[in-house]
Amino acid sequence: QVHLVESGGGLVQAGGSLRLSCVLSAHTFGQYVMCWFRQAPGKEREFVSTISWNGGTTYYSDLVRGRFTTSRDIPKKTMYLQMNSLKPEDTAVYYCAADPRAWTTPQTPHEYTYWGQGTQVTVSS
Repeated sequence: QVHLVESGGGLVQAGGSLRLSCVLSAHTFGQYVMCWFRQAPGKEREFVSTISWNGGTTYYSDLVRGRFTTSRDIPKKTMYLQMNSLKPEDTAVYYCAADPRAWTTPQTPHEYTYWGQGTQVTVSS
């Protein structure tokens, strides 16, 4: 059984920062690729960033590259998303996802098996 729990969302002014966390509960942590997605009202869920099972490879959406940084702490079984220079258009529910694979970093929702419940991020102008 695999569970993902996000935290760290909230309300912030444009230009501010937030750090999201996602804790994975599973028999092993290191063999899961993990990803952040987000979904704004009335829009489809979109890719934000992904990180390989060992933390060695990361990819970002063009919309967040240079502002967001994803990382993972394997002993703590936690993935992070540091979000800087936030914009109102970053407002969305942010979801973390995981899949038991070691050597690929997929960027589409249907490729992920496990999902967290989501955390709301609201950026005011």
